Amino acid sequence: MAASVFVWEGKTRQGAVQKGELAANSKEEVIALLRKQNILPINVTAKPKELKLSFGGGPKITDKDIVIFTRQLATMIDAGLPLVQCLDILGVQTENKSLAKIVGQVRSDVESGATFADALKKHPKVFDNLYVNMVAAGEAGGILDTILQRLASYMEKFAKIKSQIKSAMIYPSVILFVAVAVVALLLVVVVPMLANMFASSGQALPLPTRIVIAFSDFLKGWGGLILLVIVVGFFVGLKQFRKTENGLRITDGIALKIPVAGSLIQRVSVAKFTRTLGTLMTSGVPILEGLLIVSRTAGNKVVEEAIMQTRQSVSEGKTLAEPLGRAKVFPQMVVQMIAVGEATGALDNMLNKIADFYDDEVDAAVATLTSMLEPMLMIFLGVTVGFVIIAMYMPIFQMGSTVG
Repeated sequence: MAASVFVWEGKTRQGAVQKGELAANSKEEVIALLRKQNILPINVTAKPKELKLSFGGGPKITDKDIVIFTRQLATMIDAGLPLVQCLDILGVQTENKSLAKIVGQVRSDVESGATFADALKKHPKVFDNLYVNMVAAGEAGGILDTILQRLASYMEKFAKIKSQIKSAMIYPSVILFVAVAVVALLLVVVVPMLANMFASSGQALPLPTRIVIAFSDFLKGWGGLILLVIVVGFFVGLKQFRKTENGLRITDGIALKIPVAGSLIQRVSVAKFTRTLGTLMTSGVPILEGLLIVSRTAGNKVVEEAIMQTRQSVSEGKTLAEPLGRAKVFPQMVVQMIAVGEATGALDNMLNKIADFYDDEVDAAVATLTSMLEPMLMIFLGVTVGFVIIAMYMPIFQMGSTVG
């Protein structure tokens, strides 16, 4: 049964009146919870449901929502509050209604006797394998508050990386959109007007002008629709191709070889691999289980397969560094640092140090990619628009010289 929200009013032992809201399955449950907190209930009523028109499945749960939830939960558990009560409070206080509903369901499962990790596992779209396994390790070791703090820090670091990459792509995307829009406007609106004027003059047109006019006629007719179908078909086909194992392997392999962008993808993969595995090992998750989780969250098929091959070698008694070196996906510096970490018995600390280093490397790669894309797009815009304008002005110059 889904928990309902109750509005309560009660008195403390000192006689002070307090008010609040609690999520519970019944009025009696609220009274019992209040008495546990040494509050004498005066009035407990179900909160009236608000009438809302819903257009969709509710607000999207973002990484930021999960980080805030994790931080708050860690703080409450560290303060000594029982897990059910923490989830109770967060279910009411969480602003995102979709997350609040899920927290309420998790609370009900925990109260029914399920472990916190098992309750989270029922919501894989919100709490991934990494989250669930780290919580399970925290519950087993009695350090759930510490694990949750590590989880929140981990998620914040990767949310920062994602934000940097998205921000870096905004300006080039806008420039590319403007370039395509300007060229399309010139070819569909301006060029036909000038073409009619040139046709009435009866003069022979230069080759660049004929090329531009022919392309303009192509876009105005069925050509524009055909071109649109080809572009859309390419992206739809690529998406379907990436749904296959072989397609994902091929496209991800090509992505790693793209100049500059491939280097960025590799650095992000290294940072994610080392940060995730280091966090899992520090939290007490066995290395084989950690490698399995890391492979599922790699984000690149080539990297995922390299990690799985490494896991197979480790399960056969080999070191972590040896198969990673053979995979040739990770830089030699990373492999050597991991080897040192294994030799000194401080692999988790070494992985976290590598992750810190590669966080800075990702920053540098994003800056390099942005600095290269901007001038390249500006050159593309200038050359394309300049060619169209010059091609359409050449006949005008010819007409001027003829009249002269």
